[in-house]
Amino acid sequence: METKDLQKKPWKKKEPIDVNNLVYGKIPPQAKELEAAILGAILLEKSAFDKAAEIIHCDCFYIDANVRIFNAMQTLASKNMPIDMLTIVEQLKIVEELDLVGGIFYVSKLTNSVVSSANIDGHCRLVLEKYLQRELIRISGEIIGDAYEDSTDVFDMLDSAEEAIGKLRMGNMAKQYKSLQSIAVENIKEIERLRHLDKSVTGVVTGFKDLDMVTCGWQPSDLIILAARPSVGKTAFALTLAKNAAQAEIPVSVGIFSLEMKDRQLVNRVLSQESGVWLHKFRNGKMDDYQIKQVYEATKRLSNAKIFIDETHGLSINEFKSKARMMKRKENVGLIIVDYLQLMTVPGQNNREREISQISQCLKNMAKELDIPIIALSQLSRELEKGGGKLKREPQLSDLRESGAIEQDADMVMFLYKPSDAEIAEDANLQDVIYVKIEKHRNGDLVKLVGKFIGVTQTHEYLKVVDKYSLKPLGNNWKPVASLPSTPEVDYSQPKKAEVDDGMPF
Repeated sequence: METKDLQKKPWKKKEPIDVNNLVYGKIPPQAKELEAAILGAILLEKSAFDKAAEIIHCDCFYIDANVRIFNAMQTLASKNMPIDMLTIVEQLKIVEELDLVGGIFYVSKLTNSVVSSANIDGHCRLVLEKYLQRELIRISGEIIGDAYEDSTDVFDMLDSAEEAIGKLRMGNMAKQYKSLQSIAVENIKEIERLRHLDKSVTGVVTGFKDLDMVTCGWQPSDLIILAARPSVGKTAFALTLAKNAAQAEIPVSVGIFSLEMKDRQLVNRVLSQESGVWLHKFRNGKMDDYQIKQVYEATKRLSNAKIFIDETHGLSINEFKSKARMMKRKENVGLIIVDYLQLMTVPGQNNREREISQISQCLKNMAKELDIPIIALSQLSRELEKGGGKLKREPQLSDLRESGAIEQDADMVMFLYKPSDAEIAEDANLQDVIYVKIEKHRNGDLVKLVGKFIGVTQTHEYLKVVDKYSLKPLGNNWKPVASLPSTPEVDYSQPKKAEVDDGMPF
């Protein structure tokens, strides 16, 4: 019975094996002849080694014998000894590698493949390309291997891949050095260029004249820390800086990483600033026709502002690096804002102080890598307030919460704070006053600025530098803060009237 069943079962006829489709393996990218030509050119002319060393290094050679010979050339060059066939043979004998490279015959054969060093630059670049191809294959293989491991964190893997490729790109660029004299000449040219510009802002504009005067704009590769106690208005100030940068005469794309608030909440704040409609009306929707018209017009004005918001909660430093690089690559962002630093995370780190230290170092490294300013918001310690949440003194660097690394890594530290409750009780006009104190400025002055913050619309109307001695803002048109009129809610049902005097210093 079983034999009959087996006889009835249809057997598929085997197809003939196509030998042409068999894959026996792939040979890594290489250029053996060019490697020999480079070494031969150096043996003929010692000056050729300096040209080659600017472009390639030992690992760029594929043939092991060529790696050892080029390494011997580097040793001779470091000793200021001549590089020729005889000295190379002696150096290889010293390190007991002459037999490994193929003996004297192989070394002498190198000079037969080239007649001069005229084309050594082109040969070195081609060998470098082959090396980069091999490294990309190696890195890709490691990525594939990690991707198959269930225990590998995918965001760590993405960050490692980007870092490896970035190092490969940066580590194999032609190495150049400059003399002090040449750098000084370049600096003088840059100073002359800046001197003849109509504006003094060389970085990303802040939108506040006095703050721009102090900072010259937010400078590339700088990490700026904006610190305050909760509910002081640091998010509103950061959004104002973002909006001003995106709407400047020379607009800049801005990336915002919001770890605390939803993207719609941030947009409502920006619309409130731009339209003048009270913020709480965006939550309850109780707007009349005039107010909604103002919101539509504000939306239209902001339509050209290139501001990109990421609202990822609990953002890790690896996610931040990947997304920041993507924003820079796709949107060419010129400013990044992080709200706020203490809400970022470091996977696998249990020590809070070390975690904050790694976060601040990450932010500084990304500012340097992307060559853009990064503004990171930060919380201040509760020690600043004693008894009922009253501010007893001005903030200082030691008040930065949870880690001294923030102070160390930052190029600039700014504190945002309000008058104390006692001062406001004595003078109700101080209710809207806000202070910005630059406590650390690696490349500039330490100043204090006073401004006016309208909480109902999240608007910073102005900032003025305070004189160190009189404690009053600089300038002839200044009116004391105490005389500034309070700002009542505008009746949006009626057309706006021209303001005669709004109490602003400029």
